[in-house]
Amino acid sequence: MTPEQLLSTYGPRESMEYDVVVVGAGPGGLATAIRLKQLAAEAGREVSVCVLEKGSEPGAHILSGAIMDPKALAELFPNWKELGAPLKQAVTRDEFLFLDETSARATPNWLLPECFHNEGNYIVSLGAVVRWLAQQAESLGVEIFPGFAAAEILHADDGAVKGVATGNMGIGKDGEPTDQFQLGMELHAKYTIFAEGARGQLGRQLIDKFKLDEGKDPQSYGIGIKELWQADPAKHQPGLVVHTAGWPLDADTYGGSFLYHAEDGRIAIGFVVGLDYKNPWLSPFEEFQRFKTHPAIRKHLEGGKRIGYGARAITAGGILSLPKTVFPGGALVGCEAGYLNASRIKGSHAAIKTGMLAAEAAFAALGEGRAQDELSAYPAAFEKSWLFAELRQSKNFKQWFKKGRSLATLMTGIEQWLLPKLGIRNPPWTIRHHTPDHATLLPAAQCEKIAYPKPDGVLSFDRLSSVFLSSTNHDEDQPSHLTLKDAAVPVNVNLKEYAGPEARYCPAGVYEFVGVDEGNPRLQVNAQNCVHCKTCDIKDPTQNIVWVAPQGGGGPNYAGM
Repeated sequence: MTPEQLLSTYGPRESMEYDVVVVGAGPGGLATAIRLKQLAAEAGREVSVCVLEKGSEPGAHILSGAIMDPKALAELFPNWKELGAPLKQAVTRDEFLFLDETSARATPNWLLPECFHNEGNYIVSLGAVVRWLAQQAESLGVEIFPGFAAAEILHADDGAVKGVATGNMGIGKDGEPTDQFQLGMELHAKYTIFAEGARGQLGRQLIDKFKLDEGKDPQSYGIGIKELWQADPAKHQPGLVVHTAGWPLDADTYGGSFLYHAEDGRIAIGFVVGLDYKNPWLSPFEEFQRFKTHPAIRKHLEGGKRIGYGARAITAGGILSLPKTVFPGGALVGCEAGYLNASRIKGSHAAIKTGMLAAEAAFAALGEGRAQDELSAYPAAFEKSWLFAELRQSKNFKQWFKKGRSLATLMTGIEQWLLPKLGIRNPPWTIRHHTPDHATLLPAAQCEKIAYPKPDGVLSFDRLSSVFLSSTNHDEDQPSHLTLKDAAVPVNVNLKEYAGPEARYCPAGVYEFVGVDEGNPRLQVNAQNCVHCKTCDIKDPTQNIVWVAPQGGGGPNYAGM
């Protein structure tokens, strides 16, 4: 049954009117909502704001390292400490290690580029920060609707965005309404702000429809895989920050790791692999598992216990891949647009700042009686901000790594260490790229097969036990939220030419080729395992996989991540 048939059978959707609708209750979306309410209170005006969140609660789907630069938060809430914001563990020491298979070489602190210095920053659970931001937003009068995914963009007759509709609930696995069926609701707004995070379902549609990426480099992504450990108390060093490059990745593959000694005896450890990798035999999940066995890393974890797991795609293209962020009726903020600074491995401060800038532009427009036009004041304000200067300085960071680790290390040192000492913040050269991540895989026959060790269950683990720790859950009686444009492509193209890379790049065991030994292969999609990382939507070489939000708040329920 099609959406049109549902409408005709069950009647039109109900609608609600707001001044501003925000899609996504992450740091960018909540900062947008909070700033709108702050400005309204200061001006003695009423501005109605609602936030839709696909997770079961704000923070349920939030995954990040995370070290937080409090600069933007301090602009949003100058008294954030008094308000009890969960930024409790200050960074006390930075280490940067270059690894080979058995040894580690530390970079002297005085040689570390600015982007790897974390003085004044905090090791946080970004999920906890988001839950706190949601409390602040609600105390200001923001309406937050968790468990309701924005599934459709609504357009006015002139093509401008006029709001969004939530997905229908209670559709069974057969595509037919069950006795729990509930029609989605339309939320109409003068302006709609999209803050879905990296590779947002609706943001991707907006970029395509309005050609927002015209003249820009293709967006570049990484997959970040993270575990949370309860450390052996004797080995815990509160505030220690460790980053690494090198082993186990080869010199032509972008990536690295983080290891943060957080509060309450916990260690956050993770691994990022650029999704522009070429070898289809590579598995980011398996690379992470063997990384933990390195002598310089295992010493932090031995005697501890793994208590959390998750994965999420991150944007890494920087300012050269930043699309136009406004269109008639709305704007993109945070990682939805790609504001993350890959050189710093930080995006939360950028999300908060861009949310504030979008809110200020929308508030001014509302005050002028405008609606559903282009908020040009938002990108104009960004270009005058400290965030623009920060991202411009790191504009070439990811691009250098496409030329190999040695050159990238040298040029990062020049651009982020030497030039700033000479008073040059914007590198006078620009390195561009033109190939999207899904188009970088080489045929499997041209690449060396990678033999990964079996997990030991102590430091390294399998996918299914890992997914269990993410508390991922989906209602099994619903259509799969992972669909194939052509069901024949996975076997006829992906398996035949690339040895079925979806079985390796997915960190949750969603994609599995069965019947291979019997000569009758097919792709089995275990959608209930999905942790919403979006890697498949990005890396599938044929762009045959389409990720959409599932019904009813399904997905991971991260705690402490």
